[in-house]
Amino acid sequence: MKHGRIQVAVVDGQGGGIGKALIERFKQVRPDIAIIALGTNAVATANMIKGGANDGATGENAVAFNAAKMHILAGPIGILMPNGLLGELTPKMAEAIGASDAVKIVVPSRQCNIRLADGTNQSIKFYLEAAAQIFEEEIRALEGL
Repeated sequence: MKHGRIQVAVVDGQGGGIGKALIERFKQVRPDIAIIALGTNAVATANMIKGGANDGATGENAVAFNAAKMHILAGPIGILMPNGLLGELTPKMAEAIGASDAVKIVVPSRQCNIRLADGTNQSIKFYLEAAAQIFEEEIRALEGL
C-alpha cells in the first residue's frame, strides 16, 4: 500500500454535484476514511467539502500532483477524458488520472458523450450506489494488504 494510510480523492468540476454525492455516499459507507476533494474550480471543491471531504485543493496542478499519490480516484466519467467536464478537465489532469495506479471509480454521465455498453441506462442514484459498493470492496482489499 502506498504511504501507509489509504489515500482517496474525488475529482469533479462544474458545480461538483456528482463529486459531492460520491463523497456523501462514501462517508456513509466508511466515515473513517479521509477523502480529498480535487476540483477543477473553486465552486466544485467547496461543494465537495460541504459533502464531507476532509480536505480540498483546486486546479490543474492540484489534480495532477495528487492523482499519483492516491489508492482510489473517483468522479464522473469525464475525469478520464482530456477536455472532459465541458472542457474543465485539462489534458494534463486526464493524463495524471489515467496514469495513476489508483483504482478509478467513475460514474457514467450522458453529458460527457460516453455511452457504456453495460445494459440499460440507469439513474444517477443507481450509479452512486454501485460506486459506493465498489468503494467499500476496494477499501477492504486495501486494508487486507
